Amino acid sequence: MPASQKTMRTFEMVTPYLKRNVLRILVGVLLIIIVDIAQLIIPKIMQVTIDKIGIAAITKSGLLKVGLLILGLSLAIALLRFLWRLILIGASWSLDRDLRKAYYQQLMKLSQNFYNRMKTGDLMALATNDINAVRMLFGFGFVIAVDIVFLTIATLGFMLSYNVRLTLLAIIPLPLLSIIIIVFGRRIHKLFGRVQKIFAELSGKVQESISGIRVIKAFHQEEFELEKMSESAYDYVKQNIRLVKISQGLFHPFMFLVISFSMLIVMVVGGESALLGEVSMGEFIAFFQYLGMLVWPMIAIGWIVNMYQRGTASLKRLNEIFAEDPEIADDPDLTPIPFLRGALEIKHLAFRYHDKAPWIFRDISFSLDAGNTLAIVGRTGCGKTTLIDLLLRVYNPPRDSFYIDGHELFSIPVKDLRANIVTVPQEIFLFSDSIADNIALSKPDASREEVEAAAKIAQVYNDIIEFEEGFDTVIGERGVTLSGGQKQRLAIARALLSDPNILVIDDSLSAVDTKTEKEILTALIENRRNKTTIIIAHRISAIQHADTILVLDNGTIVEQGNHQSLLALGGIYHNLHEKQQIEERLK
Repeated sequence: MPASQKTMRTFEMVTPYLKRNVLRILVGVLLIIIVDIAQLIIPKIMQVTIDKIGIAAITKSGLLKVGLLILGLSLAIALLRFLWRLILIGASWSLDRDLRKAYYQQLMKLSQNFYNRMKTGDLMALATNDINAVRMLFGFGFVIAVDIVFLTIATLGFMLSYNVRLTLLAIIPLPLLSIIIIVFGRRIHKLFGRVQKIFAELSGKVQESISGIRVIKAFHQEEFELEKMSESAYDYVKQNIRLVKISQGLFHPFMFLVISFSMLIVMVVGGESALLGEVSMGEFIAFFQYLGMLVWPMIAIGWIVNMYQRGTASLKRLNEIFAEDPEIADDPDLTPIPFLRGALEIKHLAFRYHDKAPWIFRDISFSLDAGNTLAIVGRTGCGKTTLIDLLLRVYNPPRDSFYIDGHELFSIPVKDLRANIVTVPQEIFLFSDSIADNIALSKPDASREEVEAAAKIAQVYNDIIEFEEGFDTVIGERGVTLSGGQKQRLAIARALLSDPNILVIDDSLSAVDTKTEKEILTALIENRRNKTTIIIAHRISAIQHADTILVLDNGTIVEQGNHQSLLALGGIYHNLHEKQQIEERLK
């Protein structure tokens, strides 16, 4: 178990929900017991009636009354069954909803490192199959358990009242059920865990293939991907068949065999007793009916064992996620800091992702006044994006290395930190929703006028109104129907709409042409006057206006200053500027 995990008991996650709904559960259990009592009364009524028929002690009108009584009990049973199913199975769906919500909330808390090591398919499988298995356990499984316990005890009580010897003979084969349940239950638990694991792998491959369908088609790899998918699907089917062989092919038939032995004993011994007059014909028929009622609990034991093994296996998988401690968490008793002006200071920052990883930063120090613009340049992989991830606490930096407005980074609540800093990342993510809703993600209550104003600043307004439905155009998943430049400009509009105190643009102008880039920057400079802005870029043209420019290389700041002062140094920045100017002239 990873160090970031705590130990959780199997049912720890669902216990609070059960406590909150204890009254609802008790009402449902009471209704089940009433239904069972009504079912148990019917054979007794039939026994008395049949015995009276045998001695001609009942009239036609008496038989009609008995029929109406049985009909009334049957209607009451049907109504009460509807009510307890509504209450208890409805409660299980409420558990399903609450568990999904808690699961999603937990995922929202977990750090980037968690997602670096977890597969999307695993998380999707947990949200579908595993939560469903838990719902079944606490819905049908709970109902069946209550029914089994009460109906078994009550039925055996009625059978003993008729004939102790016959009852004892009838239940002789039943202890074999315990052996069957123990042997098969362990095997089912193990196989179900394996099935869930393979389902997670299959879900991951499906999700990956669909997300990368354009790349697959571009390289003409449809057949190869289909073969991979077929292998995973076949493996999933094969493991399910192995599970079915045990749970359905062997487990249930063995149980029916045991039950058949009991019925055979009753038929032979009980029938002989009826012929000899030791029991009346009505008692024999009632006894056989009670034995038939005992068959349901015996069958249901198989179902509940299956549900229990599946449900607990799924709960253990879910508990591994719920037991995961977020790496990014607030220190206790922090004072809220709702507003940050954006004065930034970094002191002797040294960072690497883990003890065996290479150093990203060795000794970085600089400061930025609030309201100024900072630009960061450097070769690919020098740590530009990592620096922003540390500022946002996507990863935890060393303590006493970051300060904002004089506040040490860990003294700022994460919620307040991220409410004041908005990032336009390198990898733009857009939802399969309207363009207006994608822009308004940062400010859901924004008016259409505000959305359009942000689009104009980001120089994407003219592109949007050319679509047939304008801002109401629904874009494909991840914005697949848009060009790279349009995605970047939509993301910039989304960031600008929230008017953050600190704006970070992480190489988010790389897909737009130089003319559009200049227009965006001109509008951005005007819009961001007196507000802190951080720009990461490869093109010098995107950062010439910055108050401070940092050049990163080999884990340190090798050059620092404004555009003119860095050109005068004749170093890395100057060489990069000259190279890009030559490339621009050659286009």
